[in-house]
Amino acid sequence: MLGSHDLHRDDIPPGILYLLILKTLAPARELHGYEIANSIQRISDDVLEVEEGSLYPALQRMLIKGWVTAKWGTTAGNRRARYYQLTTAGRKQLGVEMSQFERVIGAITRVIEAV
Repeated sequence: MLGSHDLHRDDIPPGILYLLILKTLAPARELHGYEIANSIQRISDDVLEVEEGSLYPALQRMLIKGWVTAKWGTTAGNRRARYYQLTTAGRKQLGVEMSQFERVIGAITRVIEAV
């Protein structure tokens, strides 16, 4: 059963997850998966929630594409975690993802305003 807080969360549209992860890592910081998901949720005022089942496969694909690097480390809670950081290719891809997002949002806005 959905709790009342779940009613205010929206699914992340397909194709947007890469953009959100890249943007979260852009300030030249290393974050583990939970920190990435938590940051996206917090910054979106709890509207967007990144599920583990989506986040980790996306991070794995991003590693393969060379957009991020990863290394094992220890969290503040003394747990082993994989820390991710943006690469030069990832910064370039962030620009591509932002351009595509702005183009799509512009098109959607035009359709909504025209009707």
